[in-house]
Amino acid sequence: MDRAVRHRIEERLGQSVSETRALSGGDINDCWLVKLENGERVFAKTNERADSSMFPAEARGLDWLRESGALSVPKVLAVSREGHAEPGYLVLEYLSPGKPDAAHDARLGRGLAALHRFGAPCFGLDHPNFIGRLPQDNTPCDTWAEFYAERRLRAQVTLARDGGRMDAPDARVFDTVCERMPKLVGSDEPPSRLHGDLWGGNLLTSGGEPFLIDPAVYGGHREVDLAMMRLFGGFSARVFDAYAEAWPLSLGAGERIGLYQLYPVLVHVNLFGGGYVRQALDLARRYV
Repeated sequence: MDRAVRHRIEERLGQSVSETRALSGGDINDCWLVKLENGERVFAKTNERADSSMFPAEARGLDWLRESGALSVPKVLAVSREGHAEPGYLVLEYLSPGKPDAAHDARLGRGLAALHRFGAPCFGLDHPNFIGRLPQDNTPCDTWAEFYAERRLRAQVTLARDGGRMDAPDARVFDTVCERMPKLVGSDEPPSRLHGDLWGGNLLTSGGEPFLIDPAVYGGHREVDLAMMRLFGGFSARVFDAYAEAWPLSLGAGERIGLYQLYPVLVHVNLFGGGYVRQALDLARRYV
């Protein structure tokens, strides 16, 4: 761990760091198991090149999820300050990875339904944040159809066009989907409190309990989280069954899975390259 980051963490926690050990699994940030002089272990993410708002936004997102009391999230212990010339870091309680207990998946499904039902003030959020390393504009819109079309799909398509990862004919396919969005999104629902990036790597099990990590939160349609969970796998049928038992989905939800997978696939276009364009186009053409 960089000496300057270590010093900042010691200042914020009021404890000297006695040992640090690099952990695997961080694609964007460096991850550390940190042992303090009092014997306590904490988890730290660091990134000297990160935008100064990235870690503060993640900390706010974790706290926003915790407000619902629906599912466990790690406690935020310290975070670098937005707008300050200091290396980026986020310190969380350390969660020892473990195996799910017998009730884990049902608890996750019911808890996710409770998180969504807790709700959000609007479609969007009162501040921007990030999905992966990409900025995420959460400026609220009056309707979910407008928000998903403008803040999610068009924003990623524009980024892909500007970066040379998508050409004009391909972009027009997504324009058509966006124009049709009011007819595609299904029945009206109030905004749900979303994790926003809920793939299997952002679920951690500790002490048999499911914990949500690495959020990209905002208020949106609850089917977004569920579609993301199906995109890359890692969640059992029991999770989805328990969710439906707690809060049944509206008519036609199965037909909208691909629509709500468009956003994370477009994010992958911009994070990892144009190889994902074909997958995004295949999804989009179902809705033109």
